[in-house]
Amino acid sequence: MINVNIKGIDLKFKTSNEVFSPRAVDTGTLAMLSQVDFEQGDKVLDLGCGYGVVGILAAKLIGSENVVMLDIDKESVNIAKENSIINGVPEINIAQSDGLKDLDETNFTKILSNPPYHADFSVPKHFIEKSFNRLKIDGRIYMVTKRKEWYKKKLVSVFGGVKISEIEDYYVFMSIKKGYSYAKKKTRR
Repeated sequence: MINVNIKGIDLKFKTSNEVFSPRAVDTGTLAMLSQVDFEQGDKVLDLGCGYGVVGILAAKLIGSENVVMLDIDKESVNIAKENSIINGVPEINIAQSDGLKDLDETNFTKILSNPPYHADFSVPKHFIEKSFNRLKIDGRIYMVTKRKEWYKKKLVSVFGGVKISEIEDYYVFMSIKKGYSYAKKKTRR
């Protein structure tokens, strides 16, 4: 069991050697969470949830009915479900999905991901491109990696901009889905 306090919330996580970062909450995940404020009214997607740190914290802060957690790995999904019960938020929607392929929900205000970045870029490419359409206008995507340039270019190409914070050898990226309003269009004529 991992016992940790994040944003003033005491949490417990069961893990397994079959899941990412089984001995402690990943430093990159903690770096990403340090840049996110969960607010009432948020609808959060934890994309690639692992054993559930991000989604369970979000549920404790904004309510489990406002959180969806996805992971491709069946073991991770099962442990995340156990951890949601251990932490008193068993109503979270936790599902197995290859990225966003098995999720129909939209209008998320925040999508958070610590994608696998040691492989090729096909997974984060899918996460970034498909997240854009799942966010509501002014919704934000947060990602954390140890690589900078590819993520910076990809997020700028899809979202039009990115804010990058460097924290303990990690890069935390945040991009906002901007709307195209009639007022802007009218003033350009």
